[in-house]
Parts: sequence; structure tokens; C-alpha cells
Amino acid sequence: MTHAARVFWVGGRISYRALFNWISPLLYLTTMLGSPLFQILFFTYLGRYAQSRDDLFYVVGNAVQVSAMAGIYGMTMGIANERQYGTLSPLLATPANRLAIFAGRALPFVANGLVVSAFGFGVGWLLLDVRPAEGSLPALALVVLVTTSSCTALGMLIGSIGLRARDVFFGANLVYFLMLLAAGVNVANEDLPGWLGAIGRGLPLTHGIEAAREVAAGAPLGDVAGLVLTEALVGLAYASAAYVLFRFFEAEGRRRGSLETF
Repeated sequence: MTHAARVFWVGGRISYRALFNWISPLLYLTTMLGSPLFQILFFTYLGRYAQSRDDLFYVVGNAVQVSAMAGIYGMTMGIANERQYGTLSPLLATPANRLAIFAGRALPFVANGLVVSAFGFGVGWLLLDVRPAEGSLPALALVVLVTTSSCTALGMLIGSIGLRARDVFFGANLVYFLMLLAAGVNVANEDLPGWLGAIGRGLPLTHGIEAAREVAAGAPLGDVAGLVLTEALVGLAYASAAYVLFRFFEAEGRRRGSLETF
């Protein structure tokens, strides 16, 4: 195994355990599963009352969106907490490949997001009797994987900003709820005001949710390939910006001696 591969696999796993080992199973269940449960139920029943869309629209939209919780908050903590806990300087003193560090830290949050999203679809099936079309699960899993990765890339960018910002979690909260509003989760993107719809099209989730809805309704993966590719490109753009920003703040911190100052 090469050095970069060890940093990717082993470093990502160890950093995840180091930063989140204090979280109890009960706290995980209430935060990562309890919140999505009530979000899906609330918006689906609200949609039934309004009679604007069918249950599939709300279940799929929210089941995909809740994966952003792991990607946005988790990845933000995975980078910004290094500065908060005073471990940023030792980390950056190593010659480890920075891209391997980034990618390795993202992997557990992508997996976590997939688990949360799968739980959301399970809630829709068991409690709301909403089932994706027969044979659509493999394609749906691929769409959710791409979307969760894209959200994690945005969390990576926010975490990089946390290397300089005093309160990065305000930004993480703002972005998370902006995505809930503008990414077509409960209101289709084309029904939003033009300026808000334009913001939504530049965010993760928007194209992924649209693709997931079509796949869940029975469309083949080839019909949504353009949407999935767009979602992947959005995530790649955020990941690239995060990496560039991280290296810039690293260089500035070394030059000014301010890696861990607030």
C-alpha cells in the first residue's frame, strides 16, 4: 500500500474516530436518524394537506436531502475542529499528501450520508407506504451516492473556511437550510422565484433530487444521466475550491504564524 493510500484509508478512519468517538449511540440516533424521521413525516403530511404534490415527491426529496446533514456538518467538523482542538499544526507539519487527507476524511461522511438517506427511504416505505418503482434501487443508490458526495464537497469547502473564520458553524447552518429551501426538496426548483432557483441550481442536491425522483418513478438511469453528471460536476467544483482554499490558508498560516489563532 502506498503512502498516499495509507493516508486515505487509515488516516480517514482514525481521524473520524478521533473527532467523533465522544458521540454516544443515543446522540447519534436522535440527531442523525431522529431528525430525518420527523422531517420526512412533517413535509409529507404537509404536502398531503396542501394537495400540491404526491407523497413520492416529498419522500424522495427529503430522503435525499437528509444525507446532507452528514456531508455538511460532519465534513465541516472534520476539518475545522482540527483548529479548534489544537491539532492543526501537527497535522500540517507532516509531509502527508493533502489531497489524500481530504479524500480520506470525506469517505466516512459519504458512507454516513448513505446510511441516513437509506433510513429516510425506509421511513417512507414503512410509515407512508411510498415505494420506489420496482428495479429502481440500484440506480437510485448511485444517484444518492453522487449527491451525498457532492454535499460532502460543499462541507469540505465550509470546513476550509473554518481554518480562518471564528464561527464556521453559523455558515454551515445557513448553507444547510438554504439547501432545504432552494434545492427543490419540498418545492420544485422551477416553482421558485427566478433568483432563488438560480441559487439552487448552483448548489448540491438540486440535480440529484430531480434525478432521484425520476428514477424512483420508474425512469431508467440513462434518462437522468445528464442530471447525475451535472450533480457530479457541481460537487467537483466545490471540492476543487475547497482544496485550493485549504492550501491557500495553510500557506498564509505558515507565513503569518496564525494556524491556530482565532
